[in-house]
Amino acid sequence: MKIHEYQAKDLFRDYGIPVPPQRLATTPEEVEAAAREFGGTVAVKAQVHVGGRGKAGGIKVVADAAAARDAGEKILGMDIKGITVKKVAVVESDAEIVEEAYLGIILDRAVKGISFICSADGGVDIEEVAAKTPERILTFHTTSDAFPEEQAREVAGRLFSKAETAAAVLDVMRGLFKLFREKDCSLAEINPLVLNNRDEVVALDGKINFDENALYRQADILELRDMDEEDINEIEAKEKGLSFVQLDGDIGCMVNGAGLAMATMDMINFFGGEPANFLDVGGSSNPDKVVHAFKLLTSNPKVKAILVNIFGGITRCDDIARGILESYAQIDIALPIVIRLGGTNAEEGMAMLNDTPLITASSFESAVKKAIAAAKGEAV
Repeated sequence: MKIHEYQAKDLFRDYGIPVPPQRLATTPEEVEAAAREFGGTVAVKAQVHVGGRGKAGGIKVVADAAAARDAGEKILGMDIKGITVKKVAVVESDAEIVEEAYLGIILDRAVKGISFICSADGGVDIEEVAAKTPERILTFHTTSDAFPEEQAREVAGRLFSKAETAAAVLDVMRGLFKLFREKDCSLAEINPLVLNNRDEVVALDGKINFDENALYRQADILELRDMDEEDINEIEAKEKGLSFVQLDGDIGCMVNGAGLAMATMDMINFFGGEPANFLDVGGSSNPDKVVHAFKLLTSNPKVKAILVNIFGGITRCDDIARGILESYAQIDIALPIVIRLGGTNAEEGMAMLNDTPLITASSFESAVKKAIAAAKGEAV
């Protein structure tokens, strides 16, 4: 689960991490009032769950309240990567930035623990730093509930040129680690962590993601969820017991099991296609799930073909076939559909699909190739 920057910085403040004063605004008038309250230079920052706000014009630094109002008028209502900006953070920005650093903590399956990722290069994509100058990335790990004091102390002294900042950076690290552990985060990032001309170490921007499987014990975090920022299809899919993630391709995928779903998307990419989604119908044999899955896939105007790739274990292929036929009865499906069934009751399932317009395949590879051809409008 994601939250907005202003919410992340509110949490930072709760955990003793210094942040600049900020106000949330939803109208140009509120932007102007907040800027007037701060009485100097402010940053007006779009609050959306996507990156690239600055490049899209969603962040403006202005010198007075009138300019802040103008910035609010420009940013509110703006479309950033398909999301409409409905609120902005007005952030006091009087202090001059002297240096910028990056500080992040992630849940790292590779080490079966928590990894700190740090760099003296802040304010840019950490992926870009890692690709171009990997020696500038400082990492250390812990599998303990205790803060890794010794490792953190060594890195804290390397993020800024002034040695006397090390104690303040170490305090930020401690606060971020405590927040990460107590709130079941999967990612907590400060970018940039800045040293300003007042010799203060401040978290100028923040990003936090949370483990959705732990939200049952994080009622206060769940209240921060912004449903306007979430994909309505993904929400509906979860309510129907489906695992669904929207992607940018044109081949709709319906698969059972997360591993097979990932392999299916990899195979589509390998043969030159683009998956439109991740969709796992799970291990049950409920035909209604298949109907709901088809409704999701056909609601995406980008989808040009659908690939159903089922390997039945607990899932029975005849029930999947029954769900496909029920979908045809309930939904007007004009898209080509390629189906591969294997495993439990596969022969019975395939027999049920005879004498239909559906395209069948006997193997994983042939099913993927047929789906790609169908999406291109080629004869299959």
